Amino acid sequence: MHPNNTQNSFTKDERLLKRSQFLHVSDAGKKIHTAHFIILGLVSADWTKIGITVSRKVGNAVCRNRIRRLVREFYRLNKQHFAVAYYNIIAKRGAEQLNYQQVCRELANALERLYIKPC
Repeated sequence: MHPNNTQNSFTKDERLLKRSQFLHVSDAGKKIHTAHFIILGLVSADWTKIGITVSRKVGNAVCRNRIRRLVREFYRLNKQHFAVAYYNIIAKRGAEQLNYQQVCRELANALERLYIKPC
């Protein structure tokens, strides 16, 4: 694997994986609403971790997976700008209509209001 690929990867260590982690972020975290996303953030002492939640209300499996890929790509390319915190990004209805630039713009504005300064 090329050295730059490890820096831009999205490893298991960078993901919220357990239900208890998601619940902890939703119970104790700060919440920001946008037109197509809800971003929950909880300052953490150890790692930056991200969870992506896209319910069946948003669309079929193809739409949900596309949204997950777009959000993952935004995180992967901008993770050096994220504050050390746990994040859960929840997609709302209508998010399946967005292209990558719109997702980036919306998430960057929301995360700037939350904790970080993405580029």
